[in-house]
Formats: sequence, structure tokens, C-alpha cells
Amino acid sequence: MGENSSPADLGLDTGVPHSARVWNYWLGGKDNYPVDRQVGEQVRAVYPEIVEVARHSRAFLGRAVRHLAGEEGVTQFLDIGTGLPTVDNTHEVAQRVDPSCRIVYVDNDPLVLVHARALLKSTPEGACDYLDADVRDPAGIIERASATLDFDRPIGLMMLGILGNVEDDDEARAIRDHLVGALPGGSFLVLEDGTAAVNPEAAAKAERTRAEAGDPYKLRTPEQIAGFFDGLELLEPGVVSVSRWRPEAMPWGEPPMVTAFCGVGRKPA
Repeated sequence: MGENSSPADLGLDTGVPHSARVWNYWLGGKDNYPVDRQVGEQVRAVYPEIVEVARHSRAFLGRAVRHLAGEEGVTQFLDIGTGLPTVDNTHEVAQRVDPSCRIVYVDNDPLVLVHARALLKSTPEGACDYLDADVRDPAGIIERASATLDFDRPIGLMMLGILGNVEDDDEARAIRDHLVGALPGGSFLVLEDGTAAVNPEAAAKAERTRAEAGDPYKLRTPEQIAGFFDGLELLEPGVVSVSRWRPEAMPWGEPPMVTAFCGVGRKPA
């Protein structure tokens, strides 16, 4: 924020929790307010594993972007529900592979956009843009993102933890369909969502706690998450826990499953 800017100047309601700031708190960040920390602690009290979910989710983002930029030749990314900047943001991972990569970040929290514009700097060869927009306006997102991205060439659509904020299943599917429908063949959907499949009782308590605290998040089954990839060619290993999507080799075996599932799907040409 600017030296003389207050949260109110930026349109921030610091009395209402926001998922991006709660997530920032779980990742050990400082860009959050007392109400976000309160919700974060309430959820962690009933579901301590949420911090590991946040960390594994961030690591999955890095692996997926490295794969798309390094192995699939994708040089454009549309990251919806960006969250607050932390280490290895989408453009940093992509531009380490190819400095010419172009990225558009989308979020609807003024604090996210302020920090993004200040901290997420593109390479000279590439580009970064930031849209203040809601995932519930996919048409507006596509229209504005087209100023930076070429929708005639493959795009990596990043939707990490964002559709859980859309509680109605039909609405969530319609948003996904609109966004994927706007992508050219050869594009990819990288999607992650929360689920109660691994630890149902604790996850259900966490879901209730967030709803009661004013930060609702809809948990979906792995089958529902897999449904978001209908019509796409799922890359191996399919829809799995974020900790198990092509993890780096470890001497002590496979990482434990966490209650967020993910996948990467290619749109046929």
C-alpha cells in the first residue's frame, strides 16, 4: 500500500475475512488482518492439516507451471484467484523457463492487486498484467485478459482453490465451461479444489467453521473435481491429491495425501 493509503482508501473491508488473506496467513505471510487471522486459527483448530494443504498446493502450482512451460511449450498463463504474492508465483516459475512468457493475474481483493502490481514484475521479454475481477464474470475476464494474452495460441488456465468459493455446483460448472470454451485447442486447465475425501470429519468441521466465520468454501468430492475436466485430456496421474501430482522423488517414499485434489487437462486441438 502507498505510504498515505489506508485500507478504506483501497476499498478494503478489514472487518470481513477474505480467502486470499486467510490463505496468506496459513502460508506464514504478513499481508492479512485480525479477522483473517481469527478465521485462520479457527479453521486450524479443527483441522491442523490445513497449513500442509496450503504448502502442498503452492508446490503443485510450481510443478504444473514448470511442466506446461518446459514440456508443453505454453508461454501464456491466466491465473484466476491469484492470492497474495509469495514465493514462486506463476510468472516467476514460467519466466525462469521462458522469459518471454506472458501472465495475467486475476483477483477481486484490492489488497491482492496492490501487492501484485508492486511485487510481481515481469521480465523485459515477457509481460504481467493484473485484473480486478471476480471469477463469476468469466466473460469480462476473457475480454480484459485478451489485451495481454493471444487467445489464438495455447494458454494455461490456472484455477487453484477458486471454484470452492462458488458454492452452487451448476454455477461453478458454468464458469469453468465459459473459461475453457474461450481457450484455443492445445490449452491446459490446471485446477485444484478442496475435498473431504481424505479426512472427512475434520474437513467437514473446517468447512462449517469457514462458513460460520463469513468465509465460505465449498468442499467437493474427487469425482466432482474430476468432472471439471470433462472434454479434456487428463495428464497422468489424473485427479489426485495435490501432494501426489508428479512429486519430486523423496528417499522416504510418496508424500501423504492432503484434502485438496487437482489435475491438469489438455484441450484437444
